[in-house]
Amino acid sequence: MGEALFTGNETGLVNLVYDAPDDALEFDGYCESLSKNDTWLAGNVVLCFSEDGDFVDAEDIQATVKEAGASGVIISQQKMSALYSYKGDFPSVQVDYVVGSKILLHIRSTRNPRVRIHPTKTQIGKPISSTISFYSSRGPNTLAPEILKPDIAAPGTNILAAYISEDPAVPSAYDFLSGTSMATPHVAGIVALLKAAHPKWSPSAIKSAIVTTAWTTDPSSGEPIFSEGETNTKLADAFDYGGGIIHPNRAQNPGLVYDMGTTDYLHCLCAMGYNSTAISQLAGQTINCPKGFSILDVNFPSITIQDLKHSVTLKRTVTNVGPTNSSYKLIVERPRGIRVSVNPDTLIFTPNVTKITFVVTISTSYSYNTGYYFGSLTWNDGCHNVRIPISVNTLS
Repeated sequence: MGEALFTGNETGLVNLVYDAPDDALEFDGYCESLSKNDTWLAGNVVLCFSEDGDFVDAEDIQATVKEAGASGVIISQQKMSALYSYKGDFPSVQVDYVVGSKILLHIRSTRNPRVRIHPTKTQIGKPISSTISFYSSRGPNTLAPEILKPDIAAPGTNILAAYISEDPAVPSAYDFLSGTSMATPHVAGIVALLKAAHPKWSPSAIKSAIVTTAWTTDPSSGEPIFSEGETNTKLADAFDYGGGIIHPNRAQNPGLVYDMGTTDYLHCLCAMGYNSTAISQLAGQTINCPKGFSILDVNFPSITIQDLKHSVTLKRTVTNVGPTNSSYKLIVERPRGIRVSVNPDTLIFTPNVTKITFVVTISTSYSYNTGYYFGSLTWNDGCHNVRIPISVNTLS
């Protein structure tokens, strides 16, 4: 099974080749080595493997084999994450290395291998697990390790989008594009809708609503979310998707938010090491940094500890934006080998109590560098699940 954008007529049953029939014509199997002068391609569908593994300039390869007279091309690459470099007017299929190797085995073991490339069809009713693309930005945050990045994941692979051609003579149309440039508009649109629904919400409240309500399992299949790495695929964690995959409907009614104001952000700069003079110039007013303020106490909808030794205590404050009278109970998924205690473990909101601060103590008995382990802290009232990710790295 592969992916394609081909919208033309099927090729009919044609010969499937991998290399030249004449041993004197050397071909190493890499797509990038194909040439318009390869006469052995004429009338055939050729299988080739991407030399880079991660990315292949499919449009260039399509043009090369088409000029050589080929009937089509099957491009095998390590990761199938982007179709934007393919053109739909030439029979082409993208497969991963596993499928590509099976096709090659078929070619090697069959006297006259043949293949038919059909126009692209979309399969429905067969959900597969969501996967964070290998080119998606990952954590940890190198500039401020205690601030979780990314915040959220959103659809960004093979998105049909408005497209302006570089050639002024070509009218604007649509194309499949991939990357942060596709994921960001999804989030921006959701933010605009949330602001329209809740005009009084601050930017940090909107961010909190998005992060704390995200999917951490596949929304269609319920399967775990996976993450493509450089060499393999693993279960996704907070450094892959932040709070999870964005869930716009749930974000409209988060129950609780981790809100922040201007002062909170200025104190965050203090905790990051900027001096009062520099921050005052930025803010346009005199700012005095509080003594002993920790960046771990900044009211982010996440907890990230870069260098845990023994134990650390921090605070978070939640604001009720749900039913006036509500009670939330604590659910903790502990990172491996990490103890997490929270006080209080029940939050009771009334008309007079709309904000509650709770204290989190995170500790470990590890006396060596473990790398990061991941967990979560969730407040649940039977209707809302307000979840923040926990990321902890212990040090010797």
